[in-house]
Amino acid sequence: MSSPAPSDAPARPTLGSFWHDLPREGKLLLSVVVFEFIGTGLVLPFHVVYLHEVRGFELSDVGLLLGLPPLVGLFVVGPGGSAIDRLGARRILMGALVLQVLANVLLAFSSAEWMAAGALLLAGVAFGVSWPGFQTLIATVVPTGLRQRYFGVNFTLLNLGIGIGGIVGGALVDVDHLVTFQTIYLGDEVSYLPALFLMLVPLRHVAGRPVHEDGVPPPQVSYREVMRRPAVASLMLLSFVSSYVGYSQLNAGMPAYARAVGEVSTQGLGLAFAANTLVIVVLQLVVLQRIEGRRRTRVIAVMSVVWAFSWVLLGATGLVSGTWGATMLVAACASVFAFGETLLQPTVPALVNELAPDHLRGRYNALSSGSFQLAAVIAPPVAGLLVGHGLGSVYIGSLVVGCLLCGALAIARVEPQLTPEVNGVRTPQPVPEVATLAAPVVASPQTQPVVLD
Repeated sequence: MSSPAPSDAPARPTLGSFWHDLPREGKLLLSVVVFEFIGTGLVLPFHVVYLHEVRGFELSDVGLLLGLPPLVGLFVVGPGGSAIDRLGARRILMGALVLQVLANVLLAFSSAEWMAAGALLLAGVAFGVSWPGFQTLIATVVPTGLRQRYFGVNFTLLNLGIGIGGIVGGALVDVDHLVTFQTIYLGDEVSYLPALFLMLVPLRHVAGRPVHEDGVPPPQVSYREVMRRPAVASLMLLSFVSSYVGYSQLNAGMPAYARAVGEVSTQGLGLAFAANTLVIVVLQLVVLQRIEGRRRTRVIAVMSVVWAFSWVLLGATGLVSGTWGATMLVAACASVFAFGETLLQPTVPALVNELAPDHLRGRYNALSSGSFQLAAVIAPPVAGLLVGHGLGSVYIGSLVVGCLLCGALAIARVEPQLTPEVNGVRTPQPVPEVATLAAPVVASPQTQPVVLD
């Protein structure tokens, strides 16, 4: 009797094997994520309160001050990506971490607006290079097959840290006591020190730039040339649209709509953001297991439908304005949105870094970061204009249509330009014949070694 033919479908790796398979450098990077983002959570909800109510700056000036970091970040992300490719991600990240430390110390003692502006400018420069820097460093030390799970686990730990920090910060700060706010900003400053130590000591051998054959680097490639490469422009458009209908609205448009149309209290908004964090922490690891080996573009399409439904829930708050039902609908919106986040966060960074060649990885990540930040600059004024002029239904309708457009872009435009491997489909590995077991190993032409300082 002949034995059954082996299945062509590869076994889906378990999350339990993730930590075992992860290289030492990846484990070290994950080990500091929660602590670093506890610091972020300490201060994130309280910037306006600190600058306006505690420092006494005019609210209009506070708005301009808090617009500085994303704007500066957008300006520096391009040069930052080029610097990452030339100098290595680790060196750029060390500079960014030092800037974050200095920014928080200066902000803690900003008794004048010019001091706060200086601090936020430093934070903006660091913000502009941190995202592409960390994405590039992760892609340098984490093998292709583990990256999607790594990005998902990293996102879980990030949100866990922010949630813990928000709870601690809310219990600690008091608008009548300046020292409580200085404490949380100095706490945020301390939170960057473990990551800086990692870069200086345990990861000092990782440069994050490729070795070039015969010591001759490839010719310089401009961002225009990068955008002309297959799938890059389409993927950046997808990043922009997903950011515009997603995070940019969650952080700006959703609170504005909930307050102006749903008449939800600030405590209700706090409940919504807490629910958002909780759903991510609970579901991300489960979702990672379910999406492993599936086409990433299809996962993004599902995310788009989920986000469209979340904005429908937000729109429904206008039907029960000022009631407990409106608060529950906003919390439901944030929770459903969080489920969409667990689908998006592991997939887009993995797509970008598997599409990028090693010597252009900084530029690819910078373009992705720039797409995200551009949407963050555009979305708040558009949301304010529509909601502020009583066009809430137009606002919600535009987000639902935008989400569906995002899904269509993923399936119809991005997917045909990707190879199955880049799109996350794992092909089964053939079992070698006995006679070929001693065949020499040939390095993949797409793989370049990484500089170890």
